[in-house]
Amino acid sequence: MIGYVTIGTNDLDKAAPFFDTLLGLMGGARMMEGDGFIAWSKGQDGAGLGVTKPFDGKPATVGNGVMVALEAKSREEVDTVYKKALDLGARDEGAPGERMEGFYAGYFRDLDGNKFNVFHMKIG
Repeated sequence: MIGYVTIGTNDLDKAAPFFDTLLGLMGGARMMEGDGFIAWSKGQDGAGLGVTKPFDGKPATVGNGVMVALEAKSREEVDTVYKKALDLGARDEGAPGERMEGFYAGYFRDLDGNKFNVFHMKIG
């Protein structure tokens, strides 16, 4: 399925500790770094999230309709990560709650305005 997702940032120095903290809560850690780029993952077999300054040198912008979903181990982890995101300066896009049977999620925008969903889904 998904190998990794990359989002743009205009301030990597600000984005890095934001994602170090949030993704660390979910068992993620930096797996790769380069000039203007950092990627996190839960391990070699897990999907990754990259944050980068755009290659073309133009400002990073938010894609309309684009969202990155972060899978949590539990509803409690959804609540913890969502709250920490807001504490770190993220903007609320929908408090955690059950959206449909078995799907619990909270929505926020990161420091650059990128939309994220942290969710837990119980199937069956």
